[in-house]
Amino acid sequence: MKTEEYFAHDSAIIDEPCKIGKGTKIWHFSHIMANCSMGENCNIGQNVVISPDVHLGKNVKVQNNVSIYTGVNCEDDVFLGPSMVFTNVINPRSAVNRKSEYMRTTVRKGASIGANATIVCGNDIGEFAFIGAGAVVVKEIKPYALVVGNPSKQIGWISEFGHRLTFDEKGIALCPESNEKYELKNNLVSKIN
Repeated sequence: MKTEEYFAHDSAIIDEPCKIGKGTKIWHFSHIMANCSMGENCNIGQNVVISPDVHLGKNVKVQNNVSIYTGVNCEDDVFLGPSMVFTNVINPRSAVNRKSEYMRTTVRKGASIGANATIVCGNDIGEFAFIGAGAVVVKEIKPYALVVGNPSKQIGWISEFGHRLTFDEKGIALCPESNEKYELKNNLVSKIN
């Protein structure tokens, strides 16, 4: 379905009502469920499910085979790698209905989650954090954190351009691509303007 606002492949299913931003593309066999919203210029890959009441900001890239369940919200410029997984119930049982117990997870602006990573519900991902492929996130992730493994472990800090940061004795690091400066203070990183 092509509109002037967004593009959806003929095999995509879009339930009403939902809000889809201008320039967004929805590819093969994806299902956008009722009452969700996505900003401008998102890209929804093949075989993606976006459950009711999910919000995606602008320029969110969702790769193939990702399900974004109710309770998950992604801010602007988030990247969700192929086959990564969100959960929304902490103790699921087939015979026990826990729809009223969905936990919330927010993925902050600019964060990236690698292929096959799992985000256990209720653990927010900080802005510009980078979750490595296959990581299993079981606790909140700080902004600019570089996280890998199962269970996930922070192994460093990363710039907004996706480069590992090395801090000097004053706690200052420079991104090799953008030349932007970052400061490490009290085990938190912030960009210096």
